[in-house]
Amino acid sequence: MFGCAGCGAVLTAAVSRVVVPVHLSDSHWESLHPPLLEAGTYAVDPEPHGPPWRSWEELGAREAAARGLFVPTGHLSEGRPGSVLLAPGDMRGTALIPGRTEGHCLGIDGSGGPNLACPGCGLPVGSRIDDCGAWQVVRLLPQAVAELPGPPERPILDWADLATDGALWHGLSVYRDIPAGVALAHVVVAARGGPVEAAPGPVADLLGRALTAPRPGDHALRLDVAGPGVGEPAADLVLVPVHPQTGEVWPTGGGAVAVPVEAGLWAELAFPRWRTRLPVVGGLPPGVERDDPLPPHPPVPFRPSVAAFRHTLARMPAVREPWLRAIHDRGY
Repeated sequence: MFGCAGCGAVLTAAVSRVVVPVHLSDSHWESLHPPLLEAGTYAVDPEPHGPPWRSWEELGAREAAARGLFVPTGHLSEGRPGSVLLAPGDMRGTALIPGRTEGHCLGIDGSGGPNLACPGCGLPVGSRIDDCGAWQVVRLLPQAVAELPGPPERPILDWADLATDGALWHGLSVYRDIPAGVALAHVVVAARGGPVEAAPGPVADLLGRALTAPRPGDHALRLDVAGPGVGEPAADLVLVPVHPQTGEVWPTGGGAVAVPVEAGLWAELAFPRWRTRLPVVGGLPPGVERDDPLPPHPPVPFRPSVAAFRHTLARMPAVREPWLRAIHDRGY
């Protein structure tokens, strides 16, 4: 729970911390997005955000690397890191600052600085963002808010419970191209750009077209999915879940290289039947499941997000190697 650092007024009752969703690495332009975070949860963004801005040339490669950026990425924020991310519906006791309503067409984007203030003391406390092509989120300034005592956080899920928890199914699932782009970047680095053979089914459907296809005589690395509830198949690379509350990667027990995947996307790969229209309780009677309609097929072949792919590679030291920099620049 967070309050205003100026007067102590409660600003939000969100108490359960989660990791920053990887969906923040891209968005779908010209469309209205859902809230980035589920109600009652919050995340702390380790990256700077907001004005002032400096170009890559002004910052320099050494200072950028100290920030965790290893290739030129345009203008970089000089704002403070550590902003608190919340669902807009979890905010209370704030008001929009007059004249701070910059945006493009559907809402506001906070590009001019904080647009929310505490009515009690007038202190700017953060920005609401809900414009087109932007995730709906409130960013609280780390220097303007203080953590307050509140109800206990939601208990940390055990790995065994992760596969059946409803929290993995949220409004971000339709934006699966973004976590797929992040996962693809990790696969390419793990395979060092070499050929990868994706396991038939959901894994091949998700990443197969974007991976370097093996040619006759090539030794291709086998890519499959592993994790709680599905075990660990015989493979060189395995897609495993990132815990949505702690950010920990599911520990593999064999010799395969673990490739982290956002938990919601991992659940789709590990349990593809969950994507069909099934009753909440009880399943379907015997003989009926064959008549359940299949999920709608997209009009064009699925493509992982290029922007999320590049965003992820830009934050990996390996991207400074010529072979990986070339892949980053062309966008897989």
